[in-house]
Amino acid sequence: MECLFVEYPKCTTCQKAKKWLEERQTVFADRHIREQNPTSEELKEWHERSGLDIKRFFNTSGMVYKELKLKDRLPQMTLEEKYELLATDGMLVKRPILVTERGVTTGFKPEEWEKLLG
Repeated sequence: MECLFVEYPKCTTCQKAKKWLEERQTVFADRHIREQNPTSEELKEWHERSGLDIKRFFNTSGMVYKELKLKDRLPQMTLEEKYELLATDGMLVKRPILVTERGVTTGFKPEEWEKLLG
C-alpha cells in the first residue's frame, strides 16, 4: 500500500518519521510541504478522514502561528476559514502528515502510524 508522506525536510521530527517509514520498507510518495502546500480541498478531505480536531492540523509551536496570533483568532473562525488559512502557508501546517487508505494523522506518533499502515 502506497501512502503520502507530507514533510518539511529540515524538521527533525519529519526526519525521524521518514527514517521510521524507510526502516519498515514502506512505499510512500514524499511531498515537501513548503514547495507543495496542501490545498484547502486536500486539508478538508484529510481532516474529515482523520477524525482529529482541526487544531491538530495547525503547527501551534511554529513562528507563523505565533506571529498571526492564531491562538486567539482560531476559536472565532469557521472550519472553511481554517482550511483556507492552512492552505496559505505550509509552515502553518502540523507535520509530518501521513495519508493512507485507512486514514490520516498529523505529527509523528509511531503507534498511530502503525495502525494506519496495518
